[in-house]
Amino acid sequence: THSLPPGLEYLHQLDRIIIHQQVELLEAILGTETSSKYEIKNHLGQRVYFAVEENGCFDRNLCSPIRSFTIRIADNTGREVITVNRPLRCNSCWFPCFLQELEVQSPPGTVAGYVVQNWDPFLPKFTIQNESKEDVLKIIGPYATCGCFEDVDFEVKALNEMSTIGKISKYWSGFVNNVFTNTANFGIQVPVDLDVRIKAVMIGACFLIDLMFFENSLDEL
Repeated sequence: THSLPPGLEYLHQLDRIIIHQQVELLEAILGTETSSKYEIKNHLGQRVYFAVEENGCFDRNLCSPIRSFTIRIADNTGREVITVNRPLRCNSCWFPCFLQELEVQSPPGTVAGYVVQNWDPFLPKFTIQNESKEDVLKIIGPYATCGCFEDVDFEVKALNEMSTIGKISKYWSGFVNNVFTNTANFGIQVPVDLDVRIKAVMIGACFLIDLMFFENSLDEL
């Protein structure tokens, strides 16, 4: 077995990961987007990592939600342990050549895996790939992702799409006894023995799903 990428040791023991977006006060007042910041927590609400999205204001306001981005994920000592890169892609179900894809690196500069959108006329579908571009898992979302602020589940499945081994969930309301606020929470549930590199790629999948399906949903509140 490979040694664990530095900084991912903590993921080794987790089967639930929470991603909580920090909604900036300036953004809430002005209605313009600043660089997104996130906390990545365990199921007890303890911060494991924090993340910052890097891109220019021009890109954020004019290209969202098809914009390119780099998300840098650091541990609590400030050491960058995961980098998520997404190129600029047109977001249209009518043009399969513009399907979404992002690359997850851990440690930064070393590919851990990829999240690749699969064309489907009805369902959001993605494939999780390892560093060699070999398919590992599937993610299949629901017919409708705008559930009037009800929780939305994307199922994590084996490659045959028959057995479900986990899920990525968008939580809209109070979760785990008010440990979290009610803004922009995601939860990842995967087998505890899943390769930590794939767990890191799952975190990247959360960011892509948020950008594609929920980026502008807070505007309606």
